[in-house]
Amino acid sequence: MPLLLGTGAVFYFLAPVEPSFSPLMALVAAASVGTWLSRRHPLLQTLGWLLLVVALGGSAAKLETWRRSTPILGSQISTELTGRVVLVEEQANGRTRLTLDVLGTARPSLRYAPERVRVTARSVPGDVRPGEVLRGIVRLIPPAGPVRPGSYDFAFQSYFNGLGAVGFFLRDPQRVENGEPLSLGVKISAGIEALRQTIADRIRAVLPAPEGEIAAALIAGVRAGIPEAVNEDLRVTGLAHVLSISGLHMALAATTLMGSIRLLLACFPNFAARHSVKKYAAGFALAGTAFYLLLAGDQVAANRSFLMIAVMLTAILFDRAALSMRNLAIAAVCIILIAPHEVMGPSFQMSFAATAALVAGYAGWSQLRRDRPPPPLPRSLIARIRRWLLLLILGSVATSILAGGATAIYSAYHFQRVSPLSFVANLLAMPIIGIAVMPSAVAALITMPIGLDFVPLTVMGWGLTLMLSVAQWSASISPPDAVGIVPAPTVALATLALAIACFTTTRWRLLAMPLVLAASVAFAARTAPDVFVSEDAKLIGLMTENGELAVNRKRPNAFAVEDWQRSASAAALVTPKDDSAEGFHCTETGCTFAGSRQPRVTWLAEGSVVEPHCATADLIVVDDATVESRCPEPTQIVTKRDLALMGSATVQFDPATGRLSALDHAISRPYRPWHTHRRFSREARGMAPYKRPNKAKPQK
Repeated sequence: MPLLLGTGAVFYFLAPVEPSFSPLMALVAAASVGTWLSRRHPLLQTLGWLLLVVALGGSAAKLETWRRSTPILGSQISTELTGRVVLVEEQANGRTRLTLDVLGTARPSLRYAPERVRVTARSVPGDVRPGEVLRGIVRLIPPAGPVRPGSYDFAFQSYFNGLGAVGFFLRDPQRVENGEPLSLGVKISAGIEALRQTIADRIRAVLPAPEGEIAAALIAGVRAGIPEAVNEDLRVTGLAHVLSISGLHMALAATTLMGSIRLLLACFPNFAARHSVKKYAAGFALAGTAFYLLLAGDQVAANRSFLMIAVMLTAILFDRAALSMRNLAIAAVCIILIAPHEVMGPSFQMSFAATAALVAGYAGWSQLRRDRPPPPLPRSLIARIRRWLLLLILGSVATSILAGGATAIYSAYHFQRVSPLSFVANLLAMPIIGIAVMPSAVAALITMPIGLDFVPLTVMGWGLTLMLSVAQWSASISPPDAVGIVPAPTVALATLALAIACFTTTRWRLLAMPLVLAASVAFAARTAPDVFVSEDAKLIGLMTENGELAVNRKRPNAFAVEDWQRSASAAALVTPKDDSAEGFHCTETGCTFAGSRQPRVTWLAEGSVVEPHCATADLIVVDDATVESRCPEPTQIVTKRDLALMGSATVQFDPATGRLSALDHAISRPYRPWHTHRRFSREARGMAPYKRPNKAKPQK
């Protein structure tokens, strides 16, 4: 069911046009009637069920899109904003990121104002808390689209997260009084966020950075303050999953709570002999992990993990098997029905893939142990300890292989990188996290109300220091991790192979092998773009003969360039200031790529100088939305208006002729709901940037 529901949601989100409710409801009704009418024909009934569940997945996605209906800002603008604080995040660079519910705008008053924005400030009033009201002059910017076709879409995520704009305060905001009473929902949300912030501040007071910031992420779900260098080390070594409150953390927290309660109740023999201590401990662990979920915030991995833990602990209460693939399926179905858009994100895909692989591997090992008689236990204590350590090491190795292998395809697809030393880093770091970090985190959370959290937090800090040492060492010796663009068919085939391998228990698993082979062939047959163009028309990236990425700006957008380099597996970056045989040579009016390789690519700052370049360029990118002149074939012009309407672009040239063979934009029309705001910008309407009129000075 989760695989079919997710397939329906993916079909909806990838549809070229926005489906209406009528055809989806008609499909659900037809599949329901067909399933009922074919109840005497098992094969037809099975096909009817398959179609029905897929249709329900698409309908759930449509319902969520309609329910969100997030108003997104159409164009950049500066305004005086009054907003209620939803979330306060202290960043590693010293700035503060605020999520605000918009209460009003002025000078100018926005007629189509977003309901929620995320803005940064150099400083904020001291001790600002969720629920308070701030006012200040902000520069609001619509959420950006993908930096290239097929990459992460910020506008898509912002739409489903309820964010209508991002930006920054031009001056430090000020706290203002607001007499409007808070609703119950706002009070509860503000109280939870205030509690998270208080816990994070307490952790930072005990542990220095970066250990304190990582501890705040593990306990309170606050990740903004982690230094970027630490984040990069964890990404390179495959330990970034440690920062996300997921199955590992939920399981360790539940295990620690359940084991502690069982041990405590065992100290009272009369009570333990008459009552099911295990069930009492499971109920307490369920309540504790629910509180942990509140602290974690709205994260897919945390929600999935809690649902799985909740199902397992509830199964213990009713004397049922706790660990099974069915529990994972229940958690997946719940998340897909509540938030279908998460199916498109890396968190959902990697989280469920890793868990499914681990559950399937555990089930296979259990079946193997049942089929073969267990070896006799050694008699000596030393031999038993040696056997226990060996099993622990083998279990850690198997866990790293299963989880790492299942998530590698999704990591490569979304981030164009894999962690070559992920196996080694996880093998060294996971015992530290399981033995020192997470039990100390649970103990710190329990003892924090009575002020005795210093000791467990100190132990947790020692463990995090050791984990960071492992990450830094692994990152220092790690080979390059970029793998280039992964085609969508490769991901689809690999996902189907993973599903067959995990969900079947007989020789049907062998069917996964041809799918893995087909996915490998699709990956080997991929083609990388020759040219990348940013959606603001200011940045071009072109692959050189030396395998380097040449750009037309001395200080390019770091995020876009990093994504382009990983996508094209570029060895290095060449800017106009570099002394290179191949690269962009720039003047006041534009930049032209010079090198032995065709094609001839030119970037121009104004549309008035386009015509002289028509005879000397194969591709011209113009940072001007008002240009109307076009060059004769085969020269292709991409204007700022084209990019504002259809997003960033990639270009491929025929290696034989040197002529343009493919021009792809990140966004297609007609727009889906999360992209409709694009048509309202000045650039999309072919207008020049706004200039404030000069006011004439009064004559004396």
